[in-house]
Parts: sequence; structure tokens; C-alpha cells
Amino acid sequence: MLRNILLINTLLLILVTNCWASVKPVVLRRKIHALHQQAPKLSPKVLKLALIAYYNARRRGYDKKQILTVIDYSQPSTRKRLWVFNLKRNKLNFHALVAHGKNSGYIRAKHFSNRSNSLETSLGLYLTGHTYYGHNGYSLKMIGLEKGFNSNAYKRHVVMHGAKYVSRYYIKALGYLGRSWGCPALSKKIVKPVINEIKNGTLVFAYYPLMNWINHSKFLHT
Repeated sequence: MLRNILLINTLLLILVTNCWASVKPVVLRRKIHALHQQAPKLSPKVLKLALIAYYNARRRGYDKKQILTVIDYSQPSTRKRLWVFNLKRNKLNFHALVAHGKNSGYIRAKHFSNRSNSLETSLGLYLTGHTYYGHNGYSLKMIGLEKGFNSNAYKRHVVMHGAKYVSRYYIKALGYLGRSWGCPALSKKIVKPVINEIKNGTLVFAYYPLMNWINHSKFLHT
């Protein structure tokens, strides 16, 4: 287990070093410093990767609002593991609990899939779409930008929505957060302001140290 953790950390360091020059190092360092001060519980390594993906996507014409959402699925569901940043102002706008898919795991997400009906979470970079009212109330369409990893999200109906099982009450009762069918579900109390902040063309970075994705993501390599 320790060897696997050390290997992942080494590969992440190599990846970040290789990408550093392509993402304007001075800008990246300043952003990491400013944002980490606002979000000390977000790993600096995850933040680096999220920003690398963001800037690579921005060069491809994505995101005009300078809003970045980071979800760190390596953290247990009992922790707030979703952050919404305003990159223009270097400000943390939201920090919230977020559910993972039913078949991804219990307290921790360990299994990820791009397959329909898998009931698993998908990793990678997403573009937010339009809002609508559906079975789960106010919801946000999400478009997966990474072929093989989250590209089926739209047809799988992987959306951001509110759910009553995303609450401290459920954590206390079950020992873990309630789970979705693969959607990043939020608390009903916070879902509307979060969706209104990130809707219509912002980027969402869903992370887990899965090396197959990290090695093949087109947004983590130039």
C-alpha cells in the first residue's frame, strides 16, 4: 500500500513538472498560493493538476467566466470535498459535501466508470451546460470532455442536483454520505446557489489518483 502511494506521488510530481512550463509557471504559482490560502484542506497537488487542466482547456476556448470547480474524490464522503473558485478574484465561493456513485464505494470512492448504467462516478474535466427542473429538482447538465473517462456523462444523465441524502444527518446515521447513481449530488440547501454560480460553460475537475486517467488525460498533457 505504501509503495503504491509513493509511486502515485512520484508520478504526480513528474506530471506536474512536465506540464509546468506549458501553463505559465509564474501565473500558476501565484494562483496555487492564493487559492490554497482560501482552501487549505484541498491538497496542493490536486489544486496544481486542476489548474493545469483548467488552463489547457482555456487555451482550447473553454470557460469565459474564470470559474473552476474542483472535486477531490480521494477524500472520504464525510468531508467537504467540493470547492468552487472564482479565479479572476482568487476567491473561494463554495466549499461543500458532494456524493459519489453508489457503485463507486461507501465512505471512499474507489471505482470509476464511463459506462452507462454503471452507477459509478466518472473522472476528468467537465463543461457545465444548461439548468432544468427534473426528478431531483433544480439540476445542471454536465458534458464530459475526456474520451474514455467521462465522455458518456451527458447521455448517462450525470448531472449536478440536490439530494436529501447529502447531509450531516445521513453521515451520522450511516457513517458515510448517501450515494447517487453517478451524479455529483449536493445538499438541497446549497445546490441552487452553486448551480447558478457554475452553470453555462464553466469547468469542473473531478479528481482521483487513477494513473490510467492521469497518464492519458488530454488536459493534463500538452
